[in-house]
Amino acid sequence: MIAVVDYGVGNLFSLVCSLGKIGAESKVVTTADELKKADKIILPGVGAFADAAEKLRLSGMRQTVLEMAGGGTPLLGICLGMQLLFDKSLEYGEHCGLGLVSGVVDEIKGLPSGFKVPHMGWNALRFKKPCPIYKYIKNGDYVYFVHSYHGTLCGKSVTATADYGVPVTASVMEGNVFGTQFHPEKSGETGLKILTAFAEL
Repeated sequence: MIAVVDYGVGNLFSLVCSLGKIGAESKVVTTADELKKADKIILPGVGAFADAAEKLRLSGMRQTVLEMAGGGTPLLGICLGMQLLFDKSLEYGEHCGLGLVSGVVDEIKGLPSGFKVPHMGWNALRFKKPCPIYKYIKNGDYVYFVHSYHGTLCGKSVTATADYGVPVTASVMEGNVFGTQFHPEKSGETGLKILTAFAEL
């Protein structure tokens, strides 16, 4: 069973529907006890990093996520959920993350004229190294982004980037921990293939 962690920072309907469409068993969980029953974890999220990190802590699930990921349970962070995997974020101050992926979340910088933040819409993935959640898609496939911040100082973990005038970190991997800055649940057939590969881990 895939646990979709509900800590109050996002509409989970599209994600749950996508998991249902690929035939994956999933459950929206709000407590640590529910989370412990899962075989895999998806950590979604939209909004501000500090608020999300605090809500995850207050939910009582932060430590359980860390323990399960540390024990080998596959974990996928999506959008803000991916950013929470990092050591820290510089969004409106400095805030601690889960420390599951080495690096720092920072705003997208150095954009050429005509490129605006947030980075919003469809963009092509540029693979940087093999990643099991990409086994059913190909380099150059398009996925859907909505974000103003991204992972930096994380070169060894980066599995794909997107070109938005500058390279933007699109996804990361450290062992059994995966993150996608884009939204697989909003990325059509490509996104469903990514979720399928995750569900098969």
